[in-house]
Amino acid sequence: MDLSRPVARLLGVRPRLVPTGGAGGASRAPDGASAVVVGAGIAGVSAAVVLAERGVRVTLLESRRWLGGRLAAWPDRLADGTPQMVEHGFHAFFRQYYNWRSILRRIDPELEFLRPVPGYPVLSARWPAEEFGKLPAAPPLNLLALLARSPSLRLRDLRTMDRRAALPLLAYDPERTFAELDTTSAAELLDSLRLPDRARAMLFEVFSHSFFNVETDYSAAEMTANFHFYLLGNPEGLAFDAPYRDYDTAIWQPLARYLETCGARVVTGAPVLTVDRDGAGWRVRTADSGYAAAHLLLAVDPPALAGLAGASPALAAALPALARPAGFAAGPPYAVARYWFGGDVRRDRPIFAGVSRQSTLDSVTLYHRLESEAGRWARRVGGSVVELHAYACAPGVPAGELAERMRRELAGLWPETADLPVLDLRARVEAQAPAFRPGDHPGRPSVRTGADGLYLAGDGIAAPFPSALMERSAATGILAANEILRAYGTATEPLRSVRPRGLLADRGSSRG
Repeated sequence: MDLSRPVARLLGVRPRLVPTGGAGGASRAPDGASAVVVGAGIAGVSAAVVLAERGVRVTLLESRRWLGGRLAAWPDRLADGTPQMVEHGFHAFFRQYYNWRSILRRIDPELEFLRPVPGYPVLSARWPAEEFGKLPAAPPLNLLALLARSPSLRLRDLRTMDRRAALPLLAYDPERTFAELDTTSAAELLDSLRLPDRARAMLFEVFSHSFFNVETDYSAAEMTANFHFYLLGNPEGLAFDAPYRDYDTAIWQPLARYLETCGARVVTGAPVLTVDRDGAGWRVRTADSGYAAAHLLLAVDPPALAGLAGASPALAAALPALARPAGFAAGPPYAVARYWFGGDVRRDRPIFAGVSRQSTLDSVTLYHRLESEAGRWARRVGGSVVELHAYACAPGVPAGELAERMRRELAGLWPETADLPVLDLRARVEAQAPAFRPGDHPGRPSVRTGADGLYLAGDGIAAPFPSALMERSAATGILAANEILRAYGTATEPLRSVRPRGLLADRGSSRG
């Protein structure tokens, strides 16, 4: 019998409704209500959905020919002539992504396009693989089970740990945690814990890398907030799902159709060149046209926002925080390499695995056992489709070289891959994920910019409740939409959050 959920409910670990301050407004926005949303990733599309449903005249602009941002998928053709969809990299749809899942339910009320991904192993060349997907779902039993089962952290190891240094991990508080830990790096916090090296590598470093930052330049407060969000503040645990079809087919095409049925205009292949004031509202200019609206949401990544501000004096004046080095910048490069191999890996290999202490490789995904299209190709040729991901890698290294490094490192973990013939490869390296450096938090922009009618959204924008990655993008997009709806006296979209504070937050004490 799984007692984790009853215990979690008893301790108050359950989803919470977030006050939105506008639930009693009109169901529809007044005639003439308008908004332009720049960026059709998760944040921009989430905002556009909420606005269009309530009658706001929305124009959604995307620079690429496809939607999705860092969750995008686009058509390609392999060397053998087979059409394949290629994606920006594997994403885990964790079950505490309440707000992102709410948007997805617009196109699939039962979320039938998602399939559970079994297990959550971490691979290491030095130690046996460790499984985190079979812990009890909810805290505190998941943490107790981890201590009882993990070979990386034995109960006897707790005697050598600095328990006072570890307390902030269990006592997350949205104000105190950032006041005390934001100027500390995640590496410094892990040093202070005095963990056994195996526990540090298998439990914490893999987790830290997952946020596209390097722990030596990653805020300890952000790591603590995410430790709370993913492990100790929700009743869903570390279990996650993934689409069984590519992201474009499963998510973005249906959402684009849904937006159009709600009256929104979706324009792709339209990079925004400048942003200017237009009376009381805003005007954005693309190469082919201009779009004006009373409200403007910029749901773009840090480099794109910096580029827009550099080309738009009115926008730069409205966003003075962008002139400072801290607050909203891109993190280190990340690399994705998808291999089409002329043979398969062992049958017992997991669909997804994190990787510890390799110089480049951070995760492995077996797409031919996850996605239907890749599976059909693999069955036809007797091959496999394997994606390798480096979440934070050295700058200036070509994508092909990073792909080869990751393939060699995989062969050290899974020896059978060393001799698999490479039939095709798609490798890319980009630097679009936000940085969360020590000391950045006070300068991180929020949804409200202080300029009338101008809002920001994305996974690098500050949110008033715990969230990260896809969920942060969806949540800030909805928060921005709610700001616009309130301006029109219109009912806002409900938001849900994990428990806002840690189980031991009331007992937390200063580390000073």
